[in-house]
Formats: sequence, structure tokens, C-alpha cells
Amino acid sequence: MSKSITQDMRYRQSLMQYAAKYGVSRASRKYNKSRSYIYFWKARWDGSMASLACQSRRPHHHPNQHTEAELKLIRDMRRRNPTLGMVELWHRLRKRGYTRCPESLFRVMRKLGMFPQPKVKAAYKAKPYEQMQYPGQRVQVDVKVVPMKCLTNPEERLYQYTAIDEYTRLRYLGAYPEQSTYSSADFLEKMVAWFKRRGVRVECVQTDNGIEFTNRFSTNKKNRLTRFELTAARLGILHNLIRPYTPRHNGKVERSHREDQKHSTTHIVSSLLPILVCSSLHTKIAPTTYLCAPLPGSPRKKNLLLSLNLSLYKMFDKPTNAGNLRMKPF
Repeated sequence: MSKSITQDMRYRQSLMQYAAKYGVSRASRKYNKSRSYIYFWKARWDGSMASLACQSRRPHHHPNQHTEAELKLIRDMRRRNPTLGMVELWHRLRKRGYTRCPESLFRVMRKLGMFPQPKVKAAYKAKPYEQMQYPGQRVQVDVKVVPMKCLTNPEERLYQYTAIDEYTRLRYLGAYPEQSTYSSADFLEKMVAWFKRRGVRVECVQTDNGIEFTNRFSTNKKNRLTRFELTAARLGILHNLIRPYTPRHNGKVERSHREDQKHSTTHIVSSLLPILVCSSLHTKIAPTTYLCAPLPGSPRKKNLLLSLNLSLYKMFDKPTNAGNLRMKPF
């Protein structure tokens, strides 16, 4: 039982002191408690508040509890077979006259401490974040599914690859019809060339442990390099894998994907200009993109599409087909 002083204990202490001073009958009327209740706690009370704590009501004996002979049989069988499973142990005990069910055997063995204690895992201590010192020192890469509402063809599936430089926050996007190591390798080559045109040399790429990047957790291809890893080695880029089930190590690109998902599922009413879901000044999307624009019947639709094509022309260094773009109404 807990040794802390509760509110009920304080109440009983006040009741006992009043009963000792004015009698049980008067205390019963004042505190609205029966005389038997007061006599019960008065018999326990020794002047201290600890004596008024609720005690365990668990019975000391039970008519169907294990006998000493049964307990000795269980101890001896467990000592001779320390690695035997509980079901097999119960089966052997039954041959020697044990009549209890397996659940009773489990409770007794647990009470006697016959099961090994679970190993306590050491608490994971996260390492402090390593600040990047120059552009291209490490680039975070990840992939997400493009929402269906952002695609013109309902049968089409697109996967958005995202790369963010940790030092400059320079962001590069790519869309592919499949999520595979071939798409990842192609995205890596285009991403490195895109960063190189802006004077940034990529030295390290950090990804999660997905099968599109590595075979680290593959069952039959664990020792085989993926096309993404071969491409990174050919380009002289170090491939760094994050800790499993720890997406916060790729926090910048994960937050970027969350913002993309937020923009693709909410209605924006404060602006009439087309808004790219990848809201960055340093962004390239290939081969298709999705964006938000006013209603199709808006009188500014032509001007918006014209300005959009002009901005995409500057972004892609070539004209972009507006048929690949999905218009989302406000």
C-alpha cells in the first residue's frame, strides 16, 4: 500500500479526535457516519495517521490454493528442466499427478519467480545535431506519394522525390510513375547535375532505409547494392542511412513533405496567384507538377496560365505543357 497521506486519512483522523473528545454518538451525528464505522476505525487507531490507512483485503488463505506437495513438485520439475517450455512442463506434471490447469501453473510460477526477468534496454540518447559547414556537405532525400486529387488522370500514380541541402535549404523535386531504385538513381543523377549548375557539389546523401534506396533490411538481397547505391558510388557521393524507425533524423525533408501534404489538402483563399505546392524559390519539378489556382471560370485564368508557363519556363529552362498540370479550385 502507498505510504502517502490521503484525504480520507485526514478525514478519519479528524473523526477520531472528535470522537475521543465528545463521544461516539455525537461524532456519528456530526460526521454522518454510523457508530459501527467509528468503532471499526477506533479499534485500529493508535494516535497516528498511518494507522488509518486502508489495508489490503486480500485473503491469507484459499481453499483451492496449491498445496505444499504441489509446490514442491513444481520446484523440483523446474529445477531439473530449467529450459523446458511451460506447456511441456505442465504436461509432465500431469503425468505425476498434477491436476491444475495451465493458467494456475503460470500464476504460481510467476509468483515463485521462476520466469527470467526481462532485460532492461538502455535508454537511447540522441546525439546532438551536426551543423553543416558548407553547401552540399549533406543532402537529405526522401519520397512521398502524390495525392490523387492533384492528378488529372485517376489511373495515374506519381511519387514525389525531394532533396534538401541541409546548409542552404536548397530544395529539388522530381516526380516519377514508380517508387523504385531505378527512379531513385535517375533522381540522384538529375539532382546532382541541378546542384552543380548552381555551384554546389554534393558530397553526402542521407536517406531512410526504404527498398528504393538500400537493401539493408532485405531478406534475399542484403549483400547486393541497389542501383541508387551504385550510382552514388559512381558519382563519388557518400550514402548515409539514418537510424531505423527514426524519421526525425531526416527531419528537414520530412517537414517539407508535411507542408506539401498540407497545401495539397487545404483550400487557399487569400491569394489569386498560382501557388506551387513546393513553395520554394529554388525548386524544380519533373516531369509533372501539381498546383492550386482560382476556379476554372475565373476571368484571370488565361493570365494565370500565361504567368505560370513563364515561371515554369524559367524554372525548367524550357516550356512546360500545361496539360500535365492539375488545377485545384480555392
